Amino acid sequence: MPRISAASNAAQRAETQHRILTAFGELLFTHGLPGLTMTDVARHARIGRTAVYNYYADIEELLIAYALDETERFLVDLRESLDSLENPVDRLALYVRAQVEDLSRRHLPPGPAMGAVLSPASFAKLADHVGELSVLLQGILRDGVAQGFLPEADITQLAQLIHGTLSSSAARGDGAGEDAEAEARLARTVQFVQLGAGARFGDDGRPVRLTPREPAVPGGS
Repeated sequence: MPRISAASNAAQRAETQHRILTAFGELLFTHGLPGLTMTDVARHARIGRTAVYNYYADIEELLIAYALDETERFLVDLRESLDSLENPVDRLALYVRAQVEDLSRRHLPPGPAMGAVLSPASFAKLADHVGELSVLLQGILRDGVAQGFLPEADITQLAQLIHGTLSSSAARGDGAGEDAEAEARLARTVQFVQLGAGARFGDDGRPVRLTPREPAVPGGS
């Protein structure tokens, strides 16, 4: 019988872990977190319950692993999409759209609910990771101010307000579905956030600078 190589073993472990996380995510979507057990996850993933415990000690550990995996994947895709845009107001629109759609799709418990089921250490770990989203948004807002497309503001507070708006929009289902009405709701959310941040638009619908930028002085520092 041929030996199983280290690479094959690692690939098998990664595949099993992926099946567990996928099953957990699907159960979160269909049934929610309350009452969800490791046995439910194992049955849905079509693997033994012991195998699930080989990767995660309990539902709390599985929940934090799923949330971190989803957030990291979302961040990678979002950064790649944002890099294709130059105007900070357009980047803000993309960020808002992506966030609402992702929050609606994943159906993770909201922050307070997560805090109720996670230990303080686990909740802090998740908060640190999700904090990367806030850093990304704050960077977009700072670019908007620096380039004259957004007015001066308390960037940290503005980012918090925007995230609160996005969470509420996702909870109401503004980003869910593919029908025209859902798209219209999402478009209104995007515009609401842009205008709330102070962005203004020309007759062609493109973002405009709030004040013309002064030309550089030749030979100036």
